Amino acid sequence: MAELVYRPVVGFARTLFKVWDLKIDCQGSENIPRSGGAVLVSNHISYLDFVFNGLAALPQKRLVRFMAKESVFRHRVSGPLMRGMKHIPVDRKQGEAAYAHALDSLRSGEIVGVFPEATISQSFTLKSFKSGAARLAQEAGVPLIPMAVWGTQRLWTKGHPRNFKRSHIPITIRVGEAIEASRDKYAGAITRQLRERVQELLEAAQRAYPVRPKGPEDTWWMPAHLGGTAPTPEQVREAEAH
Repeated sequence: MAELVYRPVVGFARTLFKVWDLKIDCQGSENIPRSGGAVLVSNHISYLDFVFNGLAALPQKRLVRFMAKESVFRHRVSGPLMRGMKHIPVDRKQGEAAYAHALDSLRSGEIVGVFPEATISQSFTLKSFKSGAARLAQEAGVPLIPMAVWGTQRLWTKGHPRNFKRSHIPITIRVGEAIEASRDKYAGAITRQLRERVQELLEAAQRAYPVRPKGPEDTWWMPAHLGGTAPTPEQVREAEAH
């Protein structure tokens, strides 16, 4: 079926990246299969992560169908675009329908994008992973493709204003080798292996990131364990509990 919406949106996004003068460093795209189903799994630090996850698949001529919260599909602007790009709405109260939709997509040879942390990490560290990605890959008989993005939080993240100025922000993307989701393993064990791999890729992306905060007022986008002023995971959990 012709991609009447997805490809023009990709072209528009690439134009925006040039306007914003983003410095994108993407390595490992060759790990994304050129054909057949796969579950693409990433950390989640920005509202724009799915755009850059999708960008990593383009060298392999693949388009990714992302699982995203259902409210995005109700928005008058983003809704028609999300539906036109065949992304998958997730109603957290009725997750079975989204799971079945994703499974059908995988079995028909699509790549499905999943954020197993479910929500944006405000500490910019990895949260715990839900097991849905592993279970999908097991049931569909497809590999898991781990990846990590870094720098996207500087563009637009939870609790901070958007920065869509021409500010030369670097974006670092690392895609890892496929992980087989064997049916004879527990989904929990596969999920732990997957999280460890995403953590390794995240640390590699952070090491490769070409800039540091400009001064004390610019440390908000760095996690506390790297000397930044982002809240620690414990501080985030405490704030969410109140």
